[in-house]
Amino acid sequence: MFEQLKNIAIQKLMTKMASNALGSSETSEAATEGAGAIMDSIKSKIGGGKIDEVKALFSGENMESNGIFQEAKSKMSEILQSKGMSAEEATAEAESATPDLIAGLKEKFESSDSADAGFDLGALTNLIPGNAGDLLNKAKNLF
Repeated sequence: MFEQLKNIAIQKLMTKMASNALGSSETSEAATEGAGAIMDSIKSKIGGGKIDEVKALFSGENMESNGIFQEAKSKMSEILQSKGMSAEEATAEAESATPDLIAGLKEKFESSDSADAGFDLGALTNLIPGNAGDLLNKAKNLF
């Protein structure tokens, strides 16, 4: 699921950032690095047992206050600056692109299309390393 999400993220970022101040090569690199950073942040939250923060990001709760969203915006700005964009432009680009990126990923989790059946918020607990997801599900069933 993460590789699919990353590919979707790259496509969304490339589309959103197509007309920025960077060249196409730099934009492509920034989109790839940005998507990777966002997936790493999500994996880190899941691995750290903060599955609720990930679910909140994709379930429609206030995105602006979500830690993952804030990390994604900050990282995207850093990446754009490293590719040659000014700090002001990079911040504005990150402010513009990140909400669209998250909304695009969120669409996959909300979709009723059979092609998107693998995007299930409930299945995220199964992605926690070391079988902890299964243990969490069993613990929930006890209560």
